[in-house]
Amino acid sequence: MEKEKNMPEKKISTGAISATIWQNEAKTQKGDSTVYRTVTLQRTYKDKDNKWQHTNSMRANDLPKAALVLNKAYEYIVLRDNNPQTELSEEDIVI
Repeated sequence: MEKEKNMPEKKISTGAISATIWQNEAKTQKGDSTVYRTVTLQRTYKDKDNKWQHTNSMRANDLPKAALVLNKAYEYIVLRDNNPQTELSEEDIVI
């Protein structure tokens, strides 16, 4: 049996910097199912061969954009956890 690939729940980007939100499921020590979210941060760039690459390393100039997408990701997760039945749109996320 092949395990189903976990697809991103949400991707928030500005320029080359993006935060991807993943929904994960796990079992508690009592055996109950629980859902939690994780966030990955990455920068996209073109290498010397003009091919797109991804890295988790940020340059000093990337840090303000990284802070922005991480704040948006945090806001999305908090709003989602407070309203789990509601489908959130971009308009729902305000800083």
